[in-house]
Amino acid sequence: MPRKNEPTERQCAVTREVHPVSSLIRFVLDPEGQVIPDLKRKLPGRGVWVTAAKDVVAVAEKDRKKIFGRGFKSEVRVEPGLAERVDELMERSALQALSMTRKAGDLVTGYAKVEAALRGGTVAGLIHASDAAEDGVRKLAAVAAGGNETANGCQIVRLFDSMQLDLALGRSNVIHAALLAGQASENFLARVRDVERFRGLTGDADSEKSDA
Repeated sequence: MPRKNEPTERQCAVTREVHPVSSLIRFVLDPEGQVIPDLKRKLPGRGVWVTAAKDVVAVAEKDRKKIFGRGFKSEVRVEPGLAERVDELMERSALQALSMTRKAGDLVTGYAKVEAALRGGTVAGLIHASDAAEDGVRKLAAVAAGGNETANGCQIVRLFDSMQLDLALGRSNVIHAALLAGQASENFLARVRDVERFRGLTGDADSEKSDA
């Protein structure tokens, strides 16, 4: 969220288009003059705003003297792989938010418990490991499609493999999980949408849902 009295829209330094700040990434300079991402939009100093899309950040990195040098009005350094580092930071933020859903009691794991939650209509999101067997994914999708309106409309997440889920949740062999309705779940799903937009997995680039 932008701080009080700050603009809710900014111009992308690459495309020159104006977007909500929720659809942009703010970059700042560290004390050594290196460009670093400020995903929480809280670091001090001048900021340069770039559309939150991996290909656009890659353009900014490639044309760093024109984009970042002009924006910061100074000599800048950009370590190679800026877009990949942003991707990693966004993914890490999403996994940290997932960990918080467990602590908040907004998450159940295991096929049977996930199925029961879907039938109970309390599910805000459904997580499948990227390496999950397709048979289990199809069966749970059928349960969701045959359930009530809440279950049918839940967001599906397949960004993380089972090892990433295990580490985030402090459990072993996490393949399927259900997010129950709650603020922690909404925060995690917002971070997921951020990652998906950055990777070009959705066309909803201007959505403000990631303000959650």
